[in-house]
Amino acid sequence: MSDFLKLAYELIAKIVYNVTEWVVASVSGFVKVFFTGWPEYIDIFFSYFSSFGIPLKIVSVLLALILAVIPVLLVVLLVRLIILHIQLRADKEDNTTLYKEIGRLNRQVLNLMDEKNKILALKVNTMGGTERIPYMGASALMDDVVPNFRNVTDQGLAEAAADTEGAGEAAGAAGASGSGVLNGSVQINADSAIIGDEAIAKAATAAVTAAAEANLRAEAQGRKEFVTRFPKLTLVDTKYRDYQPPLFDNEISLQTFVEHFRLYAASQLHLYYTPEIIRRFVAGMAASRLLILEGISGTGKTSLPYSFSRYLDNPATLVSVQPSYRDRTELLGYFNEFSKRFNETEFLRAMYEADYRQDPSFIVLDEMNLARIEYYFAEMLSILEMPSKDEWVLDLVPTAWPGDPVLLDGGKIRVSDCLWFVGTANNDDSTFTITDKVYDRAIPIEINQRASAFECEPVEKCCITCDHLYALFEKAKEEYPISEDALEKMEKLDQYL
Repeated sequence: MSDFLKLAYELIAKIVYNVTEWVVASVSGFVKVFFTGWPEYIDIFFSYFSSFGIPLKIVSVLLALILAVIPVLLVVLLVRLIILHIQLRADKEDNTTLYKEIGRLNRQVLNLMDEKNKILALKVNTMGGTERIPYMGASALMDDVVPNFRNVTDQGLAEAAADTEGAGEAAGAAGASGSGVLNGSVQINADSAIIGDEAIAKAATAAVTAAAEANLRAEAQGRKEFVTRFPKLTLVDTKYRDYQPPLFDNEISLQTFVEHFRLYAASQLHLYYTPEIIRRFVAGMAASRLLILEGISGTGKTSLPYSFSRYLDNPATLVSVQPSYRDRTELLGYFNEFSKRFNETEFLRAMYEADYRQDPSFIVLDEMNLARIEYYFAEMLSILEMPSKDEWVLDLVPTAWPGDPVLLDGGKIRVSDCLWFVGTANNDDSTFTITDKVYDRAIPIEINQRASAFECEPVEKCCITCDHLYALFEKAKEEYPISEDALEKMEKLDQYL
């Protein structure tokens, strides 16, 4: 054991000696290169310098000066680094921590500047000028036009023309005193869109003055104007204000109704379906408000509800489902607290418009299983399961405001008796599996083949009311009841499940 300790001691001692000798040699070499070696450098310099001519002597002196400055610069740089390190550590803060803090503060400043730009753009754009201020990202807060009763209805625009003229004169006077900030909205640099605080303040003052005078005139005439937070739904109200329903064919039979649709699709749209598929589709409408058309791509799943709605002279609304759909706001929209408006969707507009109509309406959820149906369509699935149609209502906003659409009751929208939802689904690796919860509330229809083309005489559209369609469904149930044997098998299957 003692021999081993001696071995270890001698090895470690030799390594320490060699390291020490290397450090001493390095330090002594550095000192000799930059400090103690000067006499030798001077001897070499003068041994050659006396034999040079004037040009070489000048070059030699410059070389000597450069070589002499190098160690001086190294010493100065080393001293500065030491001083800087001492200063940064004076408050016991590490450099890395300090740099991270600086970066965090810079990000906060950028975020605050972005928020300021959004608020400024929102203030200026809601003043009602003839031009809107271009702003990157402003579409997340507002649409292209600030909606109100005047710009969503031609009648309101005509009625407010006289008031607008008087308000425009007041706004023009305020704009003249504010360097022309109103009646051109705000003077801005068209390239950089930079808005001055003073210009915004003057424009806001002028806009408030003009709006107050216009409201006083409107109140005096009993026509106070309200800003609507549902511009799309308000346009629907305007569309159906003087709506005249078509002449309905309420004498057609269910068999003729189905056959005529097949002939209409073939003659007018060049779309071909088998009688079996059309019968399943119409029978599915009698059984559920939600139909799911499944099958391989290219078999006409989307075109079936599209052509059927055109046959009824009430084109369907097509909603392309995105993989990012997670909740009800993807379909119904949401209330924007910045602009105080509801961000409406085509799905919401179609639901609202269906409440005005007496004929069947369709909303097609194309590729509905690209996202999880039980997530974004969950509330609709629950409502459609309610036994009473009086309970088929959705909350959009908590309270009603003056100027809200006519058919909204306390911020709630009703799901019409004449509205059907049709989803198309491809079963491949890019989609989600449709769960039993969805199948339990829907009528699935498999479409895995195309029908052969055929020639036929042109057939016109068929306008039919939902009441007559329901009567046809009830008549079919009475004339073709389910057999006792089939009911018994279904009962056993239900008990087994």
